Amino acid sequence: MQKSVSIFRSAVLVLLSTLLITGCMPSPYYQQTNAIPGNAWQNTYIPTYKFEITDTSASYKMSFLIRHTNAYPFSNIWIIVSIKQPGDSSFHKVRMEIPLAEQSGKWLGRGMGEICEQLMPIDYQMNAGGINNFLKKKGKYEMKIEQNMRLNPLPEVLQTGIRVERDK
Repeated sequence: MQKSVSIFRSAVLVLLSTLLITGCMPSPYYQQTNAIPGNAWQNTYIPTYKFEITDTSASYKMSFLIRHTNAYPFSNIWIIVSIKQPGDSSFHKVRMEIPLAEQSGKWLGRGMGEICEQLMPIDYQMNAGGINNFLKKKGKYEMKIEQNMRLNPLPEVLQTGIRVERDK
């Protein structure tokens, strides 16, 4: 009973923090989040995101979103980002580190109670030219994000996602 109340409380806090944070941010071109089953990210659970670019004259920036509890045991997360452009038959893969905390242990993202949310740009790590080279083709894109930490499952991860915004 105690555990179900705790899970319900966590879900309510995630919902409220999402409403607060998204209410204060400009509307993204595309955003999708996925709840992590059991709040423990298995390396076999690989969220997939599909979006379409229609305006190739615009520049875009892409970010990785993660929501975790204060009990998350690391100051970073290693992920593998795979992206497939329109017309491609294979994915371009990049392994990258996302810092989540300062050396002092203070979380870098925004927090509400026991939950911390961080939105980290990932375009700078995709290749020498940045993700904008990937988002210049008109059409449908597919992206996958895989946790690549030594610990499996990775505990205390509530949600992950991506956000694509028009660059100003």
